[in-house]
Amino acid sequence: MTREEALALVREYVKNENLVRHMLAVEAAMRFYAEKFGEDPDLWGLAGLLHDFDWEIHPTLEEHPAAGEPILRERGVPEVIIRAIQSHANHTGVPRETLMEKALFACDEITGLITAVALVRPSRSLHDLKVKSVKKKWKDKSFAAGANREEIRQGAEEFGIDLWEHVGNVIEAMRGIAADLGLDGSRAA
Repeated sequence: MTREEALALVREYVKNENLVRHMLAVEAAMRFYAEKFGEDPDLWGLAGLLHDFDWEIHPTLEEHPAAGEPILRERGVPEVIIRAIQSHANHTGVPRETLMEKALFACDEITGLITAVALVRPSRSLHDLKVKSVKKKWKDKSFAAGANREEIRQGAEEFGIDLWEHVGNVIEAMRGIAADLGLDGSRAA
């Protein structure tokens, strides 16, 4: 499957632009880590891009991401990506075994927290966002309450990377597509 085909699949099933941006952010983080570890950035990127494609049609933990699996298989998504997508959710019971699977879990929730921190900055930009700003908001449990901090911590630990180094890496990855995420400062208050 090409990136263009994957993006078309995402656009077919996802109408919420913020969810699309989330998947683009996870894709960017996955590509960053694939390059860092000498893995295939296209393969890892597809896992990030597709990981939540079925959330709008299967918006419950009972359904997502398991109910999306047949759609992915029907579209010819490689099994290694399907397995990574299944393992990115703790409730599926699919253990994270490969580096790609661990990376996907580690990159999922943290992109949401980083996005939330960038959006409350006067610049509304990733370009001037520092790790210390994320660290400060991390302590405020009411801020971006939907970003599961325990899963973020668990993801970094399973992936074998220091949490704050991970935050810095993901910020750097997301900066590369800041315009696509609406976080390049063009929407500054």
